[in-house]
Amino acid sequence: MNAPETIIPAEPPPAQDSQRTAVPLGKRVRRLVMQLGPSRMAATIVFLLAAILIARFSWQLPLINAAERALYDARATLMAPKAEQDSRITLVTYNDETLFNTGIRSPLDRTLLANALGNLDQMGAKAIGIDIAFDSPRPDDDVLKAQLRAMRTPTWLAYAEQASNPNTIFYEQQKFLEAFIADVATAKTRPTSVLFRTDDDDVIREWPYRPKHLPPLMANALAPVDPAYADFQGGIRFLVPARAAAGQEEPVFANIPIDTFAIPMDDQMRAAFAELVKGRYVLIGGDIIDNDQFNTPLSRFPDAITGQHETMIGLEVHAHMLAQQLDNAWPRPIPGPALWTLAVLIVAAGGLTSLIDLRARWVALAFLGQMAFFIAFPFWLQARGIDTTTLPTFGWAVGWLFGYAAVGTAARTVGSRQRAFAQSALGKYLPADVAAQILRDPDQLSLHGERRNIFCVFTDLEGFTKLSHAVTPETVARLLNEYLDRLSDIVLDHGGTIDKFVGDAVVAFWGAPLSRPDDGERAAAAALAMYEAGETFRIDLAAEDVPPIGMTRVGLHVGDAIVGNFGGEGRIQYTALGDSMNTASRLEAANKSLKTGVLISAEAAARSGRDDLVPMGRVTLRGRAQPVDLFTPRPDLVPERRARIAALVAAHAAGDKNAHVTAATALAAEFAQDASILFLIERLNQTKEGESYVLS
Repeated sequence: MNAPETIIPAEPPPAQDSQRTAVPLGKRVRRLVMQLGPSRMAATIVFLLAAILIARFSWQLPLINAAERALYDARATLMAPKAEQDSRITLVTYNDETLFNTGIRSPLDRTLLANALGNLDQMGAKAIGIDIAFDSPRPDDDVLKAQLRAMRTPTWLAYAEQASNPNTIFYEQQKFLEAFIADVATAKTRPTSVLFRTDDDDVIREWPYRPKHLPPLMANALAPVDPAYADFQGGIRFLVPARAAAGQEEPVFANIPIDTFAIPMDDQMRAAFAELVKGRYVLIGGDIIDNDQFNTPLSRFPDAITGQHETMIGLEVHAHMLAQQLDNAWPRPIPGPALWTLAVLIVAAGGLTSLIDLRARWVALAFLGQMAFFIAFPFWLQARGIDTTTLPTFGWAVGWLFGYAAVGTAARTVGSRQRAFAQSALGKYLPADVAAQILRDPDQLSLHGERRNIFCVFTDLEGFTKLSHAVTPETVARLLNEYLDRLSDIVLDHGGTIDKFVGDAVVAFWGAPLSRPDDGERAAAAALAMYEAGETFRIDLAAEDVPPIGMTRVGLHVGDAIVGNFGGEGRIQYTALGDSMNTASRLEAANKSLKTGVLISAEAAARSGRDDLVPMGRVTLRGRAQPVDLFTPRPDLVPERRARIAALVAAHAAGDKNAHVTAATALAAEFAQDASILFLIERLNQTKEGESYVLS
């Protein structure tokens, strides 16, 4: 029976002309969803949403926020503006030497402060801020109170409450502090909030929230503030010294011990010291070891001179905030929509990166480029005055990785299913190991023709056409599929490639797309097995109520052929073309004339590795000019009988007439029931020495 040739369609290439239509996006998405599966698709979407949320809200997430803070501290330190000593602000401090000299540690010596304030008030300070909470009584309170009431310079006294500072002040202290401030308050002497905002890791990074019931924040109180930034809660701009002299940094803010201003001074001495104070904002507080010390972003990294992780006194934090306010150096916040957009784009970038199908160096370049963006972009923003205290830089990296993993996993799932489908499809025509190798290295499956030395097998089932006319189409289809399944399994089990089915015929070859050293042995074994499977099928079919069929005939030849994908770009078939295929086809057809089931050319026989082959003489195949020496496998014969047949063919080829006649007579009697051997004897008798038998 002859049927249309089975052709394997290739995946359609991209549209290249007006007659080709690209697959609609919706259809591709539906196909992807079907390949991925609803549960996997839902998991992928959830994973991507989680990635976006992480890339947006990482500052609010446990563990991740610690990384965000560390990265911010690195930005704030490395990008911190370098500043000469600020001539607008002076720190006047109690230090440990002051405490030693006065013999008073807590509460601090208030007489000393009163004397210093008296002198400073006459030196022309612009304003004075005192970061000392008078929350406990001392015997010299009246001296300080009198001086505070007499101040002509705007003076701001530290105020704190238990509600916002539960770890530093208790209720009785708050009440005493409120009473103290109320007792000294004048038009020039007023309270100021010294509230700081520390993160969970006890680091000061941002301006604090200013509750309406509290006095103004010290920096806001000392100097005029732009109303637009009166409630600013972004990052504090910490400054670093611009230079170091003689191995010592020149601090950003001059820090003078309070003792310097507390000594009795005449007008001349005050004038000498006035240059340190006149027109400046004076901040008074403690610079005492283990007291009022805070961690800032600058504390995370060791000091260039001391090599220590140095904390900052609260007074200096106020000074940095005041300098920032005076410079109007307010970092610009990143709008929420921009952060959302960046989060989505970064997660999408991670997902798209997982789909890159390029050479490794290009993939590595894309990966490194994005990593460089994650590292450099936040520093670039910080250097240009953008507030990065809410910039989720580590969250971007995590979101990118989640996007990469989510899409990559989905792609691998789809790819594995496509691969399984492709391997299954290839497995219909190629051995499983060959199909797997080709999927790993598609270049081994030539997309064009290449010359290969292959073993070609053709089969044909005698009588199937007659059978197809006698039974229903459904029965024909069932029987044909069963028959072809049996033969196909033999080809694949023996490592062959199925070229095509032509009706009930099977065309196969060995040696392409991959070749093996034992391809000849495999092909010869498969040829005999296909014949035997056909015989088994014929016996099995006899039990059914259908007309009988004949034997399966098989032809095997080896030779060069052009192997590859043919048929154009839109519809291709992996096949072999060449004279070796035609010869194998004619060998299969010659079985009918020679009354054999399997015929193997001498070239294929020499590489078959079989010792059960019997020569069938020299034959000129139909439509061919060059004769072919033929063999057929006869495992049913003992070696001695095969040897006698070989001797007969050899005697004919040598022209030994006596030996030929003797052997022919003996074999005719011995193989009286073997049609193929009897016809061999007849052919040899009809031809002269070395002549071939010509098939009509």
